Amino acid sequence: MVNNTIHHNTKLVKNIANELGFMFCGISKAAFLEEEATSLSNWLKENRNGKMSYMENHFDKRLDPTLLVPGAKSVISLAYNYYNLDKQSDALAPKISQYAYGEDYHFVIKRILKTFVKRLNDEIGEIAARVFVDSAPVLEKAWAKKSGVGWLGKNANIINPKTGSFFFLAEIICDLELFADDPMKDYCGTCTRCIDACPTDAIYEPYKVDANRCISYLTIELKDEIIPSEFSEKMENWMFGCDICQDVCPWNKFSKPHNQTAFLPHEKLLGLTKNDWQDLTEEIFSEIFKKSAVKRTKFKGLKRNIDFVINP
Repeated sequence: MVNNTIHHNTKLVKNIANELGFMFCGISKAAFLEEEATSLSNWLKENRNGKMSYMENHFDKRLDPTLLVPGAKSVISLAYNYYNLDKQSDALAPKISQYAYGEDYHFVIKRILKTFVKRLNDEIGEIAARVFVDSAPVLEKAWAKKSGVGWLGKNANIINPKTGSFFFLAEIICDLELFADDPMKDYCGTCTRCIDACPTDAIYEPYKVDANRCISYLTIELKDEIIPSEFSEKMENWMFGCDICQDVCPWNKFSKPHNQTAFLPHEKLLGLTKNDWQDLTEEIFSEIFKKSAVKRTKFKGLKRNIDFVINP
């Protein structure tokens, strides 16, 4: 009888995930991430987190989901597609990572996750649950790997053989007992395209990224007045984020365009030329990136990045 209930609830979770537009849904038992504890500790000791000091906070919570949701029994890992076929029209214009084309994914996916939990409450009864989208101290890649959403690629992104890696990760940690999924095999093999293609050598060894050297970190997380001069002429024109290690990954030939209207780019975004970006005003910035993740850099930060890649 107990197994029938667990089976029913597990099937319900998978069905709701599919109906709400998630590409993949994997489930793990909510338990301490023992293996990740050592690797995270070493990564932090080596200062691979750059100036992201928040990564050092809440160490135990990052590893133990029951500290985030008391009584938690399951971690539901979800993947949401953001792959976009449209590219910036001017090949010389500073580039923006396609995940930031449309509305900020934190808000879009969190709305969907809240609907997810509401449906579970309606179907099963009140459950204790929290939703996460690249927020709070949650090791989302570790949970995605553990639950079989994909394997951790050599570029430290989660890759699924059906669609590659252009998807956001999200989690629901809850006190619902569910059947766990098995991890997926690593299909990177001997391929090193992501490592070879990274212009700043951020992937210092397979599966590990040094944030200090990552273009995404340098253009988004680093809040300094200037980007270190050693990266001059190595940014490959990226002004916000970077897609290089995903663009060269062979598995991304299977990527399929998303169907989330909120992720469509602002009508003016992709048409801006190199000169337009160079002359960017705060007014245009506010108009184009009103609801975008790009707002994280603020106008001053994006101008810093644009100047750095246009005038290295």
